[in-house]
Amino acid sequence: MTGAIGVGLIGTGFMGKSHAIAWANAGRVMGDLPPVQLELLCDTPSDKAQAMARQFGFARATGDWRALVTDPAVDVVSITTPNGLHREIAVAALQAGKHVWCEKPMALTLADAEAMADAARKAGRATLLGYNYIRNPAVQHAVWLVKAGRIGRPVHFRGWVDEDYQADPTLEWTWRARKADAGLGALGDLGCHLVSMMLLLMGPVDSLIADAQIIHQTRPLPGGGRAAVENEDTATAILRFASGAQGSLCTSRSAWGRKNRLDFEVHGTKGMIAFAQERMNELKLYVNEGEASEAGFRTLLTGPAHPPFGAFTPAPGHQIGFNDLKVIEAAGLIQTIAGDATAWPDFSEGVKIERIIHGIAEAAATGVRKTFSAGEA
Repeated sequence: MTGAIGVGLIGTGFMGKSHAIAWANAGRVMGDLPPVQLELLCDTPSDKAQAMARQFGFARATGDWRALVTDPAVDVVSITTPNGLHREIAVAALQAGKHVWCEKPMALTLADAEAMADAARKAGRATLLGYNYIRNPAVQHAVWLVKAGRIGRPVHFRGWVDEDYQADPTLEWTWRARKADAGLGALGDLGCHLVSMMLLLMGPVDSLIADAQIIHQTRPLPGGGRAAVENEDTATAILRFASGAQGSLCTSRSAWGRKNRLDFEVHGTKGMIAFAQERMNELKLYVNEGEASEAGFRTLLTGPAHPPFGAFTPAPGHQIGFNDLKVIEAAGLIQTIAGDATAWPDFSEGVKIERIIHGIAEAAATGVRKTFSAGEA
C-alpha cells in the first residue's frame, strides 16, 4: 500500500494504552516500516474519548465504534474492548475492509471465534491476536533451540500461568465473573497466553484431560447482596501432543503473591529449557554434555544476539519490557499489511488456541478426554 497506514483504536484501558504506545513507536524502534497515522480513537463517554485522543496522540475521537470501523481514513482497527464485543466489532471491521488487531481471548465462545476467522478469510485482510509474550526474544530463542535440536527430542512440556487478581474473597463481583460478558475465566484471561507459547514450542495438541474449579462461588455486589461466579478460577490439563510428547498446563487467577507468573519448561532427550516471565530477559538452558562435574544450567541473558532486542538497545542485559513486546507485535502487523510478513497468530491460527482452552473447559466439565483431529489444534 502507499501512504501512511491509518490506525483506529477502540478502548483506552490497560491494553488500549499499550496499543497506542506500540503504534506510535513501532517505526521509531524497528526502523524501515511503512508510516502509520493515528487517525481515530473510540471510547465512551465521548468527552473521555476526546481526552484520551489528546493523550495518546490521535487526530480525532468518537464515542461510536461503528463510525470508527467505517471511517475511510482508518485502515486497521485495534480492538481492546471487553471480550464480549470482540466478535461484533471484528466482523464489522473486516466487512468494512479493515485490517484487525484484536486482544485475547479471541471471543466469548468457540463459535464466535470461528465466525471471526470466517469473516477474515472472506475479507482477505490481515488479522492478528494480542499474544505479545511470544514476541519476547528469550521465548523466540527457546523456540529456535528446540527446533535446532539443542535439547534433543522434546518429550515433556510443563507450563504455569498465575496471577492473584481474584484471590481475595472480599473483592466485588465484576463482569469478568459472568460467562455472557467474559467467557472463560482463568483460561481466557491467562491460560491462552501459555497455550500460544506451548504451540510454538511443542506443535499441535492431540488430546487432553482436565479439571477446573471456582474457588469463590459468589462475590459481593457494590450495592449489597452477592452474585454467582460463573467461570473458573483455576484449571489444570494433562496433554498429549501430536508428536507423542506429553505436557501439563496449570492456570490460576487466585494464586496469592503471583503477579505475572508465566513459566514453562521443555524437557528433551538431551537437556531442557526453562523460562519465567517475571524474569523475562533470562532463559535457562541445560544440555547434557561436557564433564559431569561441571554439569548445570546456563543462564542466557538476552541482548542484541537475540533479535529484535538490539532494536531497543545495543547493550546486552539492559532489559526490555511488556510494552516493548507490544511494539514488536505492532511492527509485525505493519509488515503483514505491507505484504512483507505473515502475522501469527492470525484469526485462523487463533481459533486453534481457542479450541484448546475451550477443550480444557469442556473436558473439566464432562470428565471426558477431549481429542482433536489433525490440524484442529
